[in-house]
Amino acid sequence: DNYMPHEFYELASDEYRTAANKYMRAEPNSRNYLRFIVEELKPFIDANYRTRPGRDDTFLMGSSAGGMISLYGLIEYPEVFGGAACVSTHWPSSMMKDNPEANAPILAWLRGAIPPPGDHKLYFDFGTLELDSDYEPHQRAVDDVLREIGYVAGPLWQTRKFEGAGHNESAWQARAHIPLTFLLGRAQNEE
Repeated sequence: DNYMPHEFYELASDEYRTAANKYMRAEPNSRNYLRFIVEELKPFIDANYRTRPGRDDTFLMGSSAGGMISLYGLIEYPEVFGGAACVSTHWPSSMMKDNPEANAPILAWLRGAIPPPGDHKLYFDFGTLELDSDYEPHQRAVDDVLREIGYVAGPLWQTRKFEGAGHNESAWQARAHIPLTFLLGRAQNEE
């Protein structure tokens, strides 16, 4: 419930909400979770450690549902976060393989919610085994939305497919350097 974006839950079909409710203790708490990160956790870290607290040096990264909340954090706080890495993102529609149109309301919301291209970095990836084997069509639909709103694959947006990678911590650890390098490296237009 901490990682489920409110809008994803509200716009999803009854079929999805029924499936999601099996895993959630309550309705989405993601707005409170993000508020905690932005208003309590980040200020504490910036006050107690040597950081670069600006937006262009502050990123979110997560796997599975953590990928969803990372993108949602960027959407809700584009002035705080300069980018998001969404690894093996568990898009809501991936739970409904036989109902591709169930993703339409969420994709429509994303069209208007994702920050415009040029100021933020977006990284997505997925594997081909385990749960990840269901993710490609859903990620490609999100990629289509990004292209529609003006994103161009390159230094500010990247989606990668990892053949033979599953939906597990070992797979994510093996490629963690890729999204970290993408987020922390300087894009060509920043040099």
